[in-house]
Amino acid sequence: MSAEPGPSPYDILFEPVQIGPLVTKNRFFQVPHCNGMGYRDPSAQAAMRRAKAEGGWGVVCTEEVEIHPTSDLTPYIELRAWDEKDLPALSLIASEIHAGGALAGIELVHGGLNAPNLTTRETPLAPHHLPVATYGYPPVQARAMTKEDIADVRRWHRQAVELSLRAGYDLVYIYAGHGMGTAQHFLSPRYNQRTDEYGGSTRNRMRLMRELLEDTLEAAEGRAAVACRISVEEPHVPDGLRREHLEEVLSEIGELPDLWDFVQGDWAEDSNTSRFSPEGGQEQLVRGLKQLTSKPVVGVGRFTSPDMMVHQVRSGVLDLIGAARPSIADPFLPNKIRDGRLAQIRECIGCNMCVSGDLTMSPIRCTQNPSMGEEFRRGWHPERIRPRHAPERILVVGSGPAGLEAVRALGLRGYDVVLAEATRELGGRVVKEAALPGLSAWRRVVDYRLQAIAGLPNVEIYRESRFSADDVLEFGFEHVVVATGSSWRADGVARWHTSPIPIGTGAEVLTPDHLMRGERPSGRRVVLFDDDHYYLGGVLAGLLRHEGYDVDLVTPAPLASAWTEQTLEVEKVQRDLLLSGVRIRANEVLMSVAADSVRIENVFTGAPQELPCDTVVMVTARLPEDALHQQLLAAAANGSLRSVEAIGDACAPGTIAAAVWSGRRYAEEFGAEPGGRGASLPRREVTELWSPPGPAPRSTLA
Repeated sequence: MSAEPGPSPYDILFEPVQIGPLVTKNRFFQVPHCNGMGYRDPSAQAAMRRAKAEGGWGVVCTEEVEIHPTSDLTPYIELRAWDEKDLPALSLIASEIHAGGALAGIELVHGGLNAPNLTTRETPLAPHHLPVATYGYPPVQARAMTKEDIADVRRWHRQAVELSLRAGYDLVYIYAGHGMGTAQHFLSPRYNQRTDEYGGSTRNRMRLMRELLEDTLEAAEGRAAVACRISVEEPHVPDGLRREHLEEVLSEIGELPDLWDFVQGDWAEDSNTSRFSPEGGQEQLVRGLKQLTSKPVVGVGRFTSPDMMVHQVRSGVLDLIGAARPSIADPFLPNKIRDGRLAQIRECIGCNMCVSGDLTMSPIRCTQNPSMGEEFRRGWHPERIRPRHAPERILVVGSGPAGLEAVRALGLRGYDVVLAEATRELGGRVVKEAALPGLSAWRRVVDYRLQAIAGLPNVEIYRESRFSADDVLEFGFEHVVVATGSSWRADGVARWHTSPIPIGTGAEVLTPDHLMRGERPSGRRVVLFDDDHYYLGGVLAGLLRHEGYDVDLVTPAPLASAWTEQTLEVEKVQRDLLLSGVRIRANEVLMSVAADSVRIENVFTGAPQELPCDTVVMVTARLPEDALHQQLLAAAANGSLRSVEAIGDACAPGTIAAAVWSGRRYAEEFGAEPGGRGASLPRREVTELWSPPGPAPRSTLA
């Protein structure tokens, strides 16, 4: 007989926790998080949440859910609990969470100042007259709420609670965090300058939150637990919430909800990227708050290490391990810890690609987990994949993120796979970029896949093996995947310039490829031209400045690394560059390069300016390394190969997340019926057309 497994140092994470009338099966709690699907793609969201429940999360929550047309968060796509029409979608998500084995939570919100109501055109409501406080500076202003408005918000919230209970949710949130709800706007001295019983002292400012909690507890009547999500502080703003305010709140109503969910400031602070905050970075902010209430406490910190999780519980910081991003990167993280499969954890890299889904109103995606958002749309699963269709042998050329993911997934399907890498080190661009300041966590993209591949006996790896087309044909491969990556252009071509710019004789021009190989400018005066607009331009400018170079960052955009606005980093990027001494020349474009200077122009006026310069660094566009692919296409055309395909950057340069997704897609679709490879559309839900009762009214418009 085999011996029973002994105690694990992580057993404490699998203890049940009492939350009001509920008992969780463990301490793993997927806190509410947005996903870019909301009311538009409820089946896709339901399948995504179910995967997490199957993966062992004890509680799985929705995103913020609008409770009324005066809480319309357009252009962002969240769930809605406006009326009965929203019940089917809400019920589906709850039922799928339950089917996966978890308790279902719902986060109700009246957006107030955060809701511009661009669809409903309702006037936003706030503690007093102020412009709406949301992304993009919409020209919309909220009006000061009357006592009748406050009563309406309470009534709407209670109706949404009752709808949530009918939908089957086990836990209902009052949302007073991230600057995104009316409850917080009343609590915050920054937004609340009322002089009635809802303003002034902290006790008065918390009145609406207390009333919402009491209303929700009364409506729930023990059928569901009640949670309150609340910001500990509002950093970097005058007259914002401070920890002492929260301590006063807990002294007054600390025993009212069944669960407290503490968050750090606004969303950008609470979801800090690994570039700007380590795992567990919120501990000092939250430490001690649990001792102010007898109710359980949940919090986040981009937890991926089970030892860090245990520390949070044993040291009395948290009762429940909250996670959004780690649950996205690995929906099966709890089960892997439970089963002792720690090396198989797909660790979050803290890049916030998931956040960009919500901010771009597109389905959620993840650099580490390419199945995220595709569970319903394409039928992908984070841990399972269909078996091979036949005993095929496949060559993958290139070990970057696309190649490694293709090898991993093809190997899991049972195909015999050969991976050929031209260099000694596997990992491609990820290894190079992870060596840059702030990006070390990105190495996890490679580490996870190498560990997974190491356990596959049907995968062979050949390092320092630069395959030509003749080599491929000589070895008799029939199916070839080209994942040879891309290289950065040095001619200025990207978004602004679609043809090469003039570069004078003797001018030194480098690219990110040069810098990541260890090469450096020969002179001290550097102009970095960033027409890529994601993270790399800002990272390299900071690196060069740290090494003592005099750096001007020239960009046609209004901000350095402008697309990092979609990953909640753009303000931090500007701060760090400016404090380091990098000169950000926004709204300027590089026009020509000479041996000792460059000419730039203002994008609006065309006004020229000469800058002294020893070296230009071009962070612009990339070109696929597709020579092998083109040669193999010719071989396939004459019947020498059965299939050949370029994936990742070798097909079209993009993000690391896009490369990983490309590798997974190839593996998923290999062996499909003729015409199916790349031709199938993802499953989607289509809006049902409304049919008016009786004859349609005649138009009265001219």
